[in-house]
Amino acid sequence: MPKERGQFAINADEAGAGWWRDAVVYQVYVRSFADSDGDGIGDLAGLRDRLPYLRDLGVDAIWLTPFYRSPMVDGGYDVTDYRQVDPMFGDLADFDAMLADAHAYGLRVIIDVVPNHTSSAHRWFQAAVAAPPGSPERERYIFRAGRGPDGAEPPNDWESIFGGDAWTRLPDGQWYLHIFDPEQPDLNWELPEVRAEFEEILRFWLDRGVDGFRVDVAHGNIKAPGLPDVGYSSKTGRNQRQSRLLEGTKLPYFDQDGVHEIYRVWRQILDSYPGGRMAVAEAWASSPERLARYVGPDELHQVFNFDFLHATWSVDSFRKVIDTALAEATLVGAPTTWVLSNHDKPRHVTRYGGGALGLRRGRAAALLMLALPGVAYLYQGEELGLDEVLDLPDELRQDPAFRRTGESRDGCRVPLPWSGHTAPFGFGPAGAWLPAPATWTAHTVAAQEGESGSTLELYRAALRLRRAEPALRGGELTWTEAEPGVLAFRRGELTCVVNLGTEPVDVRRYGTPIVASAALDGDFLPVDAAAWLKQEPLG
Repeated sequence: MPKERGQFAINADEAGAGWWRDAVVYQVYVRSFADSDGDGIGDLAGLRDRLPYLRDLGVDAIWLTPFYRSPMVDGGYDVTDYRQVDPMFGDLADFDAMLADAHAYGLRVIIDVVPNHTSSAHRWFQAAVAAPPGSPERERYIFRAGRGPDGAEPPNDWESIFGGDAWTRLPDGQWYLHIFDPEQPDLNWELPEVRAEFEEILRFWLDRGVDGFRVDVAHGNIKAPGLPDVGYSSKTGRNQRQSRLLEGTKLPYFDQDGVHEIYRVWRQILDSYPGGRMAVAEAWASSPERLARYVGPDELHQVFNFDFLHATWSVDSFRKVIDTALAEATLVGAPTTWVLSNHDKPRHVTRYGGGALGLRRGRAAALLMLALPGVAYLYQGEELGLDEVLDLPDELRQDPAFRRTGESRDGCRVPLPWSGHTAPFGFGPAGAWLPAPATWTAHTVAAQEGESGSTLELYRAALRLRRAEPALRGGELTWTEAEPGVLAFRRGELTCVVNLGTEPVDVRRYGTPIVASAALDGDFLPVDAAAWLKQEPLG
């Protein structure tokens, strides 16, 4: 049975209301985490069985990607029923059991909410297609007449994130908007009925006891009045969109001022529940100042900082991203978030060069991230040092972007390796929906557990220290003068040193090492490595 409001094991009173300000959150891509029934697809029962692993890892919360009813055109981000679990993942009873166990293990649970669009199989869109132009059913989405002779051209020049036009024409001549896949029609958030529906969806899951939400495409709900052209010089799509964002151009379908009215209402709903319920925005904006508007005492609690994920392997790049993020967070009184990988981006081990070099840098980046003030988001498998799977057979790829652009996010979604010497490496009783490479034999949980120097044990040690050291949960960051190619900062008595240069660095002046991403050579920190060092208290 669903829990009544406030009846869950973790901090049911206001004592834990600020837990989200310095938490470590582990992203669970449910489909690829653990399979309980042998169908090759991860599920809620599999996650429930593996919760002790996440407790022992030392994270504070888990974030679940969509598990709602869905045709799975876009990995569950095309929802047909926001209040039901898709049968491939289980049912509501499985969710309630998983949530109860998570809270008993001291883990909070954040779930995805997808407000920008539904599935084209959603009952609302099916009713809209069946209804005539101008009907109330079509008002729930964004339908428009086309341009040109007989309305045969799309209403404007907007392009889909997944490639091609952002409009699809129905047989009756009207076009509907889909900023993503044609099977993900955009909702009309100017309609009060849409707003009321999502407010009730939030309450439905809050009543069950969830601790927060990750808001998908939080910047996309409101479109500019009149749906004006972007003004693309040619149909180049993603590259031009990215260039315009980098140039500070506000796109007419993203980051419109009206989105903030929505989140001010959502914040009131979250605040009406005990225990520090929260929301984090997946948002892109044309400037740090505009991005910061999504957070604050009357809006959302956090917004993802993707600049850190895109930082290059250099002191200047990391320093600039960190300084900018901390300054913007201070202005709005919200914590900064740090992300190295997620389900939409290539794994950072591969981005940092792949192979032994990428793994070495990825381990160092983990210590850097976990030493920074604010909230760290880990993506499942990064604690195992997993790399991007680049050689998946085309016929197995399921990312809708692959069909339209040739680009695919499937390589970071390959199911986790738990044990054994052959695929699917203990993922479940049978196979897996995507094949794992043979090289993952050395990366399984079983292979790394208890092994000194393994990536899993490095993460466990760092997360233990993050909890044990008060300075790492609330202390300010102070930059330390360092050698060329070295990034160093202090938080209380602890100093984080990252060697991004070309020569080993003597770290004696920084303190005594308490954890390092690579073995020190005497007193020297190797290249592409990081360490936390602690000053002995005087007297």
